[in-house]
Amino acid sequence: MSEHEIGPLTLVLLLILGTAHLLGWVFTRLRQPRVIGEILAGVVLGPSLLGHFFSGGFAQLFQAGTPLGAKYQVVIGFVYNLGLLLLMFLSGAETRQLFTREERKEVGWLVSVGTGTPFLVALAVAPLLALDALAGPNGNRWAVIIVLAIAVAVTSIPVISRIFADLGILRTRFARLVLGVAVLEDIALWLALAIATALVGKAALDGWSMGAHLATTVAFFFLGLTLIPRLVKRINKSNWNVLAKTSPVAYVVGVLLAYCAVAGALEVSLVFAAFLAGFAVVHKKRRLFAEALESVGKFSFAVFIPIYFAIVGWRLDLSKSFSFRMLLLFLVGSCLLKLVSVALGARLAGFRGLDVLNLAVATNARGGPGIVLASVAYDAGIINAAFYTTLVLAAVLTSQAAGAWLEYVLRKGWPLLKDEKVEAAAQAVEAPIAA
Repeated sequence: MSEHEIGPLTLVLLLILGTAHLLGWVFTRLRQPRVIGEILAGVVLGPSLLGHFFSGGFAQLFQAGTPLGAKYQVVIGFVYNLGLLLLMFLSGAETRQLFTREERKEVGWLVSVGTGTPFLVALAVAPLLALDALAGPNGNRWAVIIVLAIAVAVTSIPVISRIFADLGILRTRFARLVLGVAVLEDIALWLALAIATALVGKAALDGWSMGAHLATTVAFFFLGLTLIPRLVKRINKSNWNVLAKTSPVAYVVGVLLAYCAVAGALEVSLVFAAFLAGFAVVHKKRRLFAEALESVGKFSFAVFIPIYFAIVGWRLDLSKSFSFRMLLLFLVGSCLLKLVSVALGARLAGFRGLDVLNLAVATNARGGPGIVLASVAYDAGIINAAFYTTLVLAAVLTSQAAGAWLEYVLRKGWPLLKDEKVEAAAQAVEAPIAA
């Protein structure tokens, strides 16, 4: 691209970034998750509002339907994917840092019943539904079923942990339980999504080829959770690792790029590679590269990740690809199934009363993973635009509900868990929620 072409493109990126931060700030002032404002920024700038009511200005800004517009889409698509990879990388790192072996019995019940039940029920019921209404151009039937089951069962790690931090309850037993559940279930559900994406486009291949591709995906995920992190740990501490010593930020980004390069060569989704890279680069006993990850996180959450979420909203065309009936049915059905399942798991774990409701509402927040699930499935052609819109809006609404409920409980001075003191958390409730 020439300088003449790059100039207007930088204005587009500035507009997207500025609007995302502006509406994100507005939502934090309204005690709502910041990510909702960032997505709304894309809705405002996209075909839902600007493109619908001011089509001329929209076409001029994004050069819609022109060769220059095609170049814009390539660059914006790269920034979008980079934001997604950085989000998953930082989520993987955060997962490793927050994972704890405490409260094994409670976490075990919450995961096995609270996550396993909605996932298995959705798998059983999905074949009875009209899946053609959800499927995209590469809508392999089993891939659609798996995506639907994940969407029903998923819990957000990044959004709910950010809400906990802003409410001052990240170090509480309640937060440890919810995050422990989110970590274990997300690992299992990301593996399921990896299998779903591997199934796409493989229906025409022979059984051996499809089996080999699935085996590669599962092996990459398994090794990325077990053996490779140990190898990365050795490389982290090696004396010959000059890059890690001279520029830790460049090193951790290099680990991300290396994982993605290997995944690309193996035809494994880069999203999972980024998650596993973050998981591998952090070690609990030695807080290696903590400052480097913090620096990467600050820049990513300031620039690339807000743009990613804004583009998620930009891709929503509520005037054409929105089905209120689909949203209502999915939201009611998935939330009821998830809430009842988690409540049952909490009861089996020994919780009673308000404890059960707090755990159920917190784990019902789909947030970032719900949006990433929608993005990955839509980009792979597994689901159509209407179901993509439904998944994104469901992720936004459930996250908003979780943040509002926890803020309300603390403001009332009620305990999140009956055996846990929350006086300090209640004092911190005035802090705005930003996710």
